Amino acid sequence: MRKLLICLAVLLVLPAAALCEQVTTSATACIVIDADSGRVLLEHNAHQALPMASTTKVMTALLAIERGSLTDEVTCSRSAFGVPGTSIYLSEGETLTLEQMLYGLMLASGNDAAVAIAEHIGGTAEDFCALMTERARELGCENTVFLTPHGLPCEGHHTTCHDLALIAREAMTHPVFRQIVSTTRAKIPWEGREYDRVLNNKNRLLTTYEGATGIKTGYTKAAGRCLVFGAERDGLEIIGVVLNCYDWFDEAARLMDMAFARYESLTLLQAGEVLRLLPVASGDAESVGACLAGELKGAVPLNTLPVVEIDLPDMLEAPVMRGARLGEVRMVLNGTVLAAVPLLASETVRRDDFAARWQRYVRQWPLVMAP
Repeated sequence: MRKLLICLAVLLVLPAAALCEQVTTSATACIVIDADSGRVLLEHNAHQALPMASTTKVMTALLAIERGSLTDEVTCSRSAFGVPGTSIYLSEGETLTLEQMLYGLMLASGNDAAVAIAEHIGGTAEDFCALMTERARELGCENTVFLTPHGLPCEGHHTTCHDLALIAREAMTHPVFRQIVSTTRAKIPWEGREYDRVLNNKNRLLTTYEGATGIKTGYTKAAGRCLVFGAERDGLEIIGVVLNCYDWFDEAARLMDMAFARYESLTLLQAGEVLRLLPVASGDAESVGACLAGELKGAVPLNTLPVVEIDLPDMLEAPVMRGARLGEVRMVLNGTVLAAVPLLASETVRRDDFAARWQRYVRQWPLVMAP
């Protein structure tokens, strides 16, 4: 591959360390990432394995949304009934839709809802937890093990701030998840009662922090106060995590203030934009466009403008299928990749040499010779 550098400008040169700042914090560990690119902006002990209490339920909800249907009927089993800790007080045999269970899970932090959801999706809570750990690995989480769907104390059940931020980032790509975790108050049915359950979100930031988007609180004596949080301002969306943090809401707000004060969102190229026409050898077209699979967008330190790097071959050999990955375009500042987007073929180019023409002729021959 030949690397092309398009130098747009650099208005202010910052040291590389400023692109991922180590911060002091009241939490045992913390992180703030750019939701668009996943790049780490602020961190402290972000890869330290720690218990995470009910922030576990971010993955429970993600897996349920990915593998279930919101209209599924979910029934509270004997093992889900009466799970210790926070609860939405499900009765054994009580049935709610998966969507209603998810509201109970994420707003009221119902441990009974967590087990009911786990058994509905995974068959057993244990099998569901194995799926949770497997999905975490797929997202790049290298130090996460789920042994419960709710986060009650369990030896070996742990994650890191970095891994939990990756899970939350993926969850926030689902509109229904975003809707649930940004809801401050909701009602769901209560079987056998003449009134509904009222669910109040435990995340105080939703009403006290400008642009807050969620996401989940958690507390046990072993884990301390844990919080996955997020906010969006002026096009910049951030996601953060604090684990074992006594002033969790205040510290989350302080970390987000720090990130918003130091970074801004920058979009350099639009989704679908054709960056270059690549020549195609032996094709039925002379060239094919290399277009962006998505926006080239990321968090950039204030008063800077990065460069764009494009990795593409000089020439392609037919056939080229529409949507095939041809290369990559990156947003780079001081050698640090801020964001990267695949470049895809804009159309299909068939092979058009003698052998390809002969094969097409042979395939069409019965039709040509038909009386």
